[in-house]
Amino acid sequence: MSKIYPNIIDGTRDETGATFDVINPSTGEPAGCAVNSDGAALDRAVAAARKAFTDWSTKPWADRQQACARIAQLINENADELARLLSTEQGKPLNGVGARFEIGGCEAWTGYTASLELKPEILQDNEEGKVELHRVPIGVIGAITPWNWPVLIGIWHIIPAILAGNCVIIKPSENTPLSTLRLVEIMQDALPPGVVQALASDGGLGPQMTDHPGIDKISFTGSIPTGSKVMAGAAKDIKRITLELGGNDPGIVLPDVDPAAIAEGLFWGCFINNGQTCAALKRLYVHEDVHDAVVDALAGVAKNMPMGDGLDEASIIGPVQNRDQYNIVKDYVQDALDKGASLVTGGVPEGNDLFFPTTILTGVEPGMKLHDLEQFGPAIGVTKWRDEDAVIALANDDKCGLGASVWSGDADKARKLADKISAGSVWINKHGMIQPNAPFGGVRQSGIGVQFGVEGLRECTNVKTILS
Repeated sequence: MSKIYPNIIDGTRDETGATFDVINPSTGEPAGCAVNSDGAALDRAVAAARKAFTDWSTKPWADRQQACARIAQLINENADELARLLSTEQGKPLNGVGARFEIGGCEAWTGYTASLELKPEILQDNEEGKVELHRVPIGVIGAITPWNWPVLIGIWHIIPAILAGNCVIIKPSENTPLSTLRLVEIMQDALPPGVVQALASDGGLGPQMTDHPGIDKISFTGSIPTGSKVMAGAAKDIKRITLELGGNDPGIVLPDVDPAAIAEGLFWGCFINNGQTCAALKRLYVHEDVHDAVVDALAGVAKNMPMGDGLDEASIIGPVQNRDQYNIVKDYVQDALDKGASLVTGGVPEGNDLFFPTTILTGVEPGMKLHDLEQFGPAIGVTKWRDEDAVIALANDDKCGLGASVWSGDADKARKLADKISAGSVWINKHGMIQPNAPFGGVRQSGIGVQFGVEGLRECTNVKTILS
C-alpha cells in the first residue's frame, strides 16, 4: 500500500476519510496517496482557523516575522525530502530548473517575505485633523493551488497571508498534493495550531471553499475557466479574491540580437518546467533578418537537454505532469502541422508514456491553436515578423496579459518597445524570471491582484482608516 500523506487540521495529522492515489508521471506508478477531504473536514479546518485567528491576528508583527523566518529554516532542513517528494509526484527533475530549484525558491521567498513590514501611513496631520491608514488582516484565507509549481506557489499564498495576520487553509491540486501536505506538516513546528492547514481532495472541495461562509478570501492560481468559477462563487458573499490565471506570453526578438547569445535564455523562457508555467514564453516572434539563425540556435539548445525520470540525477527535462495536459499539447502541435507549420525538432509522440519531446515549429500563425491558445507544455511556435507596429499589435491581441519579453542588443530600444506591450510583467533579454521583490500579476483575463513584495502583502489585508 502507498504511503498516506494526511491532511493537517488544527495542528495535527488527520487521516479521516477515504484516500486516493497520486501518480508519478515518470513511471505511472503511485507516488503516495492523500485523504479525500469532504465538507466535514473543511468545517473542522474553518473552525480551527477562526479560533486561531483571534490570537494570531493580534500578535506583534515581529513575532509573525520570526515565525516566517523559522519556516524558511525548516524548509532548508527538510529540503532533500521535499525535493524528492515533489519530483516523484510532479515529474520535474531534481536538477536543472527542477525540484531542488523549486524548494530553494521556497526558502528564498519565505526568507525575503519575512523581512517585509506594513506600517501605518499618516495621510493627514494638521489643524484640521489626523488621518491614518492601517492595513489589517482579512481573516481566514482559502488558497487553491495548481500542479505545476505546487510547493513554491503554496509558499506564495501562505507566507504573506500569515505574516499579515491571517490564517490559511490550502487545497493543493489533486495531481500534486503530497509535497504541499508535507510542507504544511513541517510548518507546524513554527506556528500555533490552526494558523496554516492543508486539505487534499480529488475534486469538489474547491467550490465548497468558495461557498463557505467562514472563509473571508479566496486566493487562486490556475486556469482562466476555473478562475472564472472561483470569482463567481466568491461573489455570493463578496469574498475578497486574488486570481493568478493563464498566460499566452509573447516574446519579440529584434534584428540586432546575437542568436547564439540569447539561445539558452530563450530556451528556458519557453521550456522552464517543461513549458508548464503560466509565465513561460508561449508565442515567439522573431524578425525575418535573424529568424533562421535564432531558430537554429534555439533548436541546438533543445536537442542537448536530457529528458528522463525526475529522480534520475542526469535528467534536466521531465514528463508532462498529467495525461490531460499531454493531450492538449499533442493536439495543438498536430493542429499547427495540419495547417502548414514546419517541424524543426520534436514532434507528435506516438508512445503511451508522458514524455513529450521538446518541440519547436516555424511558420506558426494566428488561427493555429499553438498561437492562439495557451499550450502549457513543451512546444513553441515561431512566427516571422517584419513590421514593428504589426508585431506589437499581434503580441497585444490576446485575452491574456500575464508576461511578455523583448530581446535586443539595444537596451534603450528594448525599453521603448516594452512600454508598448500590454502585460503585467515585461522582461528584457530574459523571460519569466520572477523575483520576490517584484510585484507579479496580469491584466485582462490573466488575473486580478498581484503577488510578491509589499504590493503582494497588501493583497492580504483590508484597509482601515482612522480619522481623528
